[in-house]
Amino acid sequence: QVQLVESGGGLVQAGGSLRLSCAASGKIFSIGTMGWYRQAPGKQRELVASITSGGITNYADPVKGRFTISRDNAKNTVYLQMSSLKPEDTAVYYCKARQLPNVYWGQGTQVTVSS
Repeated sequence: QVQLVESGGGLVQAGGSLRLSCAASGKIFSIGTMGWYRQAPGKQRELVASITSGGITNYADPVKGRFTISRDNAKNTVYLQMSSLKPEDTAVYYCKARQLPNVYWGQGTQVTVSS
């Protein structure tokens, strides 16, 4: 089992920045791709960004150029640096980790961007 704990959410004004962290613990060997997803009220959960164990990144179009995902394999932690935040970025952000054949999710952290 892998446990994921997110932190760093909060309330920020439009144009501001936040950094989310997701720390993995438990049986953390061979964790593969990790990623951040978000879910706004009334909407489906969607991919924000992902990063492979080798550092290859992928971003959703709405966040390209504003968000940066990174990973510290020694600390088993993945980060999401969010800049130029917009009200439409408001959502619960979830961390996801893949350890084949299993997928693990964190409990989520709320990000609210005020206009």
